[in-house]
Amino acid sequence: MVEYKLDISQKSGTAQTFTVKEPESRALLGLKVGAKVDASVVGLKGMLRITGGSDKAGFPMRSDVQGGVKAYVLLHKGKGFRSNEDGVRKRKLIRGNTITEETYQVNGVLEE
Repeated sequence: MVEYKLDISQKSGTAQTFTVKEPESRALLGLKVGAKVDASVVGLKGMLRITGGSDKAGFPMRSDVQGGVKAYVLLHKGKGFRSNEDGVRKRKLIRGNTITEETYQVNGVLEE
């Protein structure tokens, strides 16, 4: 059984959290970061653009890693890495850009 926490932000600055269960969650399975889906999955009007997410262990999704796999990637900026110094790089474990059954949270923006 696939279940997702769907965090949807709107242009007004507000955000809502929805729990999406079977069979509506199957519409999100296999989508990539940046893909658009009809927001009727959660009962809203408009289109929903996927902006990211995380898996059950909290590892963030990155759009530059293909597939739904976990991988160690050398990062210097962006999602999944914070540094106070310039020029610092570190190998971090992150999740790929595809929504799988291991994905727990999906972030999105509502576009009308």
